[in-house]
Amino acid sequence: MQDAADVGEGAIMSKAFIIEIENRTAGIVAKDERGYRFFSAERIFERMDGRQFSSARDAERAALALLRERGRSNPLFDATS
Repeated sequence: MQDAADVGEGAIMSKAFIIEIENRTAGIVAKDERGYRFFSAERIFERMDGRQFSSARDAERAALALLRERGRSNPLFDATS
């Protein structure tokens, strides 16, 4: 996970993290008043789009599980490409 937003002093703080799974950009999570909201970057992760997580790490785990599930359900699917 990489910190995608770090705002200077006196500004409204925004925390966003890029979620990368197996060399793929799954999306970003942005902190809001209820937790971390996921925004997908690739079609495979659209099912997670808009979902709330209690932490950025939870979103990362969910993205990894989704990618692995997709690979198991489609033997021709290459999770690394």
